[in-house]
Amino acid sequence: MDETKEKAAEERESVQREPELRDGEKQTEKPPYTVALPVRQLVEYVFLSGSIDSRMQSMESLQEGTKAHQRIQETYGEGDRKEVYLSAEIFCDGLVFAVDGRCDGLLATEPAPTIDEIKSTRADLATLEDKPVHWAQALFYAYMYARDEGLPAIGIQLTYVHKDTGETRRFHRETSFGELEEQVMHILRQYAPYAKLKQRHEETRDASIHALAFPFDHYRAGQRKLAGAVYKTIGEGVSLYAKAPTGIGKTISTTYPAIKAIGGGLLKRLYYLTARTTTRAAAEDALRHMQNRGLHIHSVTITAKDKICFQDEVRCDKEHCPFADGYYDRINGAILDMLEHETIMSRATIEQYARKHTVCPFEMSLDAAYASDAVICDYNYVFDPRISFKRQYAEGKKATALLVDEAHNLVDRARDIFSAELTRWPFQTLQREQKGGHRGLYEASKAINEYFVALRKSIEDNKDKPIVSDMLPDELVKHAERFALAAEQVLEGGYGGAFGQGATGGFGVGSGSMASAPAGTSGAPDASGASGAGLAGVIPGASGANALSGSRGDEGDTTLLDAYFAVQQFLRTAKLYDERFATFAEVTRLDMRVKLFCMDPSELLKEAAKGYRSHVYFSATLTPVRYYMDMLGASEQDYTLALPSPFESERLQVDVRPISTRYQDRNDSYGPIAELIADTVGKRKGNYFVFFPSYAYMKDVYDAYTKLEGTDPRAVVKLQRTDMSEEERDAFLADFQPGGERTLVGFAVLGGVFSEGVDLPGDRLIGVIVVGVGLPQLGLERNLLRDFFQREGKSGYDYAYVIPGMNKVLQAGGRLIRTETDSGTITLVDDRYLQPSYRRLLPEEWLASLANEKSRQG
Repeated sequence: MDETKEKAAEERESVQREPELRDGEKQTEKPPYTVALPVRQLVEYVFLSGSIDSRMQSMESLQEGTKAHQRIQETYGEGDRKEVYLSAEIFCDGLVFAVDGRCDGLLATEPAPTIDEIKSTRADLATLEDKPVHWAQALFYAYMYARDEGLPAIGIQLTYVHKDTGETRRFHRETSFGELEEQVMHILRQYAPYAKLKQRHEETRDASIHALAFPFDHYRAGQRKLAGAVYKTIGEGVSLYAKAPTGIGKTISTTYPAIKAIGGGLLKRLYYLTARTTTRAAAEDALRHMQNRGLHIHSVTITAKDKICFQDEVRCDKEHCPFADGYYDRINGAILDMLEHETIMSRATIEQYARKHTVCPFEMSLDAAYASDAVICDYNYVFDPRISFKRQYAEGKKATALLVDEAHNLVDRARDIFSAELTRWPFQTLQREQKGGHRGLYEASKAINEYFVALRKSIEDNKDKPIVSDMLPDELVKHAERFALAAEQVLEGGYGGAFGQGATGGFGVGSGSMASAPAGTSGAPDASGASGAGLAGVIPGASGANALSGSRGDEGDTTLLDAYFAVQQFLRTAKLYDERFATFAEVTRLDMRVKLFCMDPSELLKEAAKGYRSHVYFSATLTPVRYYMDMLGASEQDYTLALPSPFESERLQVDVRPISTRYQDRNDSYGPIAELIADTVGKRKGNYFVFFPSYAYMKDVYDAYTKLEGTDPRAVVKLQRTDMSEEERDAFLADFQPGGERTLVGFAVLGGVFSEGVDLPGDRLIGVIVVGVGLPQLGLERNLLRDFFQREGKSGYDYAYVIPGMNKVLQAGGRLIRTETDSGTITLVDDRYLQPSYRRLLPEEWLASLANEKSRQG
């Protein structure tokens, strides 16, 4: 071994020994705790700084950044290498850090090789400054390579490339291995406090899970079977589609086995996904029940930004919000504080610590999610590519299970997620405002506006009927691509490009053997797209919020951003477009639109869920189960489970009243239905719900009901409104009190907030009347679904109308029986309930009650 190699070997050996000797730690039989995470997330945690600026959120497309990298890599010489994977295990502060990543380039330079780290930007390269976080990322790669190869020194290079011009600017350093070691150890020690907190937490968590028994005195009928199926599903890494009756305790029956799977080493994290706030509360309650039995976990509930925002107006930038200003300077301390003192982090908990540390509560909840064992959130955070947990890397997904509550809602939600539309108005407005302003934005807006003008003429020639096609509108896509590029030039130029005053970094969450991504970058671009200081510089002489052409100020800013994000979604959807999509154009009341409509989201849902260890889709109304397996992307190896109702059939009385509620018969139905309601609620005092197909139908029946003579004058009737706030909804339900001292009748809409996820046990609800069979309104999109599935060899009308409609009916009826002691009546109003095509979709316990009623009548 020559002298150079020998010296390098001694330095490598010192890296392994020095931290132990310096810290005075003694080796024990217990292996040190391992922290596994990517290099980039590690350095971004340590160099975290800056403010939130959602105006620049998602500004850089992944494809565009990749192309910029590839342009540089194509210039590499024969001996140069690109995308070189590097990894290392480094002992520091009693911890083993297992770090890895891919350096953009490894250049065969002399006298030593050079690590090349490429960053793309639209900033002015002449005034651009190199970023410490970028140097830190590159030096980590350099350290790992030099250590592996026994190099005493190595070169480090930052290459900044302009995304539009392709011009570059480079910064270069030569660094000794000793200097690299010193800087690497400094970075690791900055991360160590969080890692040690996670170590303490996981030891306490796992011990509590091992000792955790089922949190109730006994299992209800079916609960043990469901819990066992969930655990088996997680263990085998497949999916489960479970139909379990209302009131069985689905939430605890799915969360308990998932928590046990964490303790058993099968999982590191679970996501409890819901469509409604009420079911999120049920998940929190389940965790609290287990906490009361000794469970110690970190869970976080994510509340929508517009609901949890502290400000009167949601403006996520430092000029308008003190909780956004300097957010990334304070978030690490805020998260550490909360994790140290809290376990179940509800909305109230998040708000408490967000105010304490002056940070945005919404972004804080996202950051906390990456550091939690359980995350309770909306479907979108997994399935919507626009807002999903992008920092959940592959290794983290492999140790995560998805519990999808009320999974019947996911089908239509997925159609919304994977569809996209453009309307004319924003581009017409921007064309007018940018005349004499940014030429590229003006021309792009004009092209889209003119496309809509020509399209309007085509619709008029088609007798004002929508134009439908199975082809992607390539011309509009090209115009949209031009618009996106022009908008990014305006917006990034105004915000200081990729290297303005915005945030860099993210909350690190690597722990154990799971490679996790940091959370602090949520709501702000990554290191190659950090936000800047405002719109100054977009147009010469302009400043602040009025930097866009014209005098509309913030409103003009909003128009451009809204149009930009709509175009980005349109372009994302265009890349997914295949035979499962349709395109249609139509004139609306105030505008016109072109929509890329996803008719069958099954493959896209499967792709979005890909990589997670296991998925459990469950609902009381997951029927027919084969329909939902088809629509949610099931595989052949997946399991199904259908549990019968555990409650005594005598406690439920179901009746059918064959009054036609078809559209052409509705005028004749108002009086008979009003009389039916009066007769039903007059037999027994208590609380009732009456569900209608629409607000208009509800109002017409209500008018007929109030005109009836002989009704109980003490009966109170409450109507659901279209614009009810969350507080008003809570107050509406709070009136459903037990006791039976008076009669309360709630008029509500099928498929609305009161027909799903509402729990009114005991005599808080004693009767439900469902008017109609819940069919969605006839329309273009539903007819496209009908025709598509008919071509696929399925029952198109059932897929488009009958099954979604009957699901609303089953959900509404499911509000009634919630516990073993509940009893009440369900009245189904429509003659179609006597038809086999509808009757076959009713639950067995409803059919049994109908049969008993028929036998009693002779």
